[in-house]
Amino acid sequence: MKRLTITLNDHLHRELKKTAAREGRSVSSIIEESLRLRGTRGLSSARDLVRRAREQASLDQDEGLDVAIEETRAERGP
Repeated sequence: MKRLTITLNDHLHRELKKTAAREGRSVSSIIEESLRLRGTRGLSSARDLVRRAREQASLDQDEGLDVAIEETRAERGP
């Protein structure tokens, strides 16, 4: 496992610590989850995800992209 040092503004750091305490999780686990949800993969991976979702749902490209954006926003929260 690798270590990483990051710099956060004070407000974001406080909110991150509050979330960790409220959920009974470590700050590291929240950051790792955020990276997975936000994406550390390239644009081609996102396009492939949209393509596969569209095929399964019989949506055209614009509809598939709209659904992907909507779901991503819902998962990330406000």
